[in-house]
Amino acid sequence: MNAEEEDEFRQFVAAQLGPLRTQAYLTCGNWHTAEDAVANALAKLYPRWGRVDRPDLYARTMVYRAVISETRRPWRRERSAGDALPDISSDDPTTLTDEQLRVQDALKQVPRKQRAALVMRFYLGLSLEETATVLGTSVGTAKSNTSRGLARVRELLAAEAIDLTVGELEEWANADA
Repeated sequence: MNAEEEDEFRQFVAAQLGPLRTQAYLTCGNWHTAEDAVANALAKLYPRWGRVDRPDLYARTMVYRAVISETRRPWRRERSAGDALPDISSDDPTTLTDEQLRVQDALKQVPRKQRAALVMRFYLGLSLEETATVLGTSVGTAKSNTSRGLARVRELLAAEAIDLTVGELEEWANADA
């Protein structure tokens, strides 16, 4: 890799590191796992940098796959006897934060592929075709995963008496960015 390509890669990483970390976090729900996944994905992208047509989609695909790989590692399943803290719920005085926490909890309960489709579509704003490319599925599968995931999130939030529209989900995602 020549100096010009290295500079391009550095600029890409500087511009995309935040969104990639956010994508990974929203997909797995753990910042440490998300950071590991992004680091692994960028390390694999570096030697392929000159041959990739769309590095943004390629990086998102690699981050998604790295998140799955990270969560499958044996040491991720290990828990120490003392790391379980008692569940103490405390309400935040702001309604928006409470809603964001409930939506995040609901997203964590959605199956992984559906959650990833929701993150790609509503948080990152990708089209169905781009979402399908990143997830490695057909457009129809990406569409059904998005639809089923959104229905499941609504179902979970309805149990808590929160009515969520697609516009509100997009608004909530943009408020976090």
